[in-house]
Amino acid sequence: MNAQRLGLRALRQAAVKKPNALFFENLPRLALTTNAAALQTRSASTQKISENDAQSLLAAQRRQRPVSPHLTAYDYSQTWFGASIWTRITGQALSVSLYSFSLAYLVAPLTGWHIESATLASAAASLSPVLLTGFKTIVAWPFFFHFANGFRHLTWDLTYGFKKATIQQTSYVVLGASIIGTLGAVFLL
Repeated sequence: MNAQRLGLRALRQAAVKKPNALFFENLPRLALTTNAAALQTRSASTQKISENDAQSLLAAQRRQRPVSPHLTAYDYSQTWFGASIWTRITGQALSVSLYSFSLAYLVAPLTGWHIESATLASAAASLSPVLLTGFKTIVAWPFFFHFANGFRHLTWDLTYGFKKATIQQTSYVVLGASIIGTLGAVFLL
């Protein structure tokens, strides 16, 4: 509201000082100046108070402010936990993994590490099937969850699917799609 008042005040001041023939040619100049002069003057009232009174006044004003709820006030089964937090966690995990492997691959010739495709394939083949399946799951699930939830967020950007029932349904669709994609990648690749 203050921004609107400031904007209107600046417009009125510009109208009084430099009338523009394109915008104000049909308005009487007398109406512009009398309204602008009446609305532009405003006296500010101040009073001197002691430092202690100022601090107590400030504390009283702070008590009137709304308090942000703590995380324990939220119900963890609500949709914000799955939609927002896990998308960020999986995105960060994928980014950290990508950058870590890329840096290791770049410095491998300098340090004597062997991170070639043949070395990685032989290392994966030497793992037990249980460990290999677990490793594939740990790598695949964040990718497919982030991918599926990215489509969900794109539909939200188009302002679709904001009803609570739709949000719950798409939450289950994202979870199901990420599980199906993970199982497909783990057992078919």
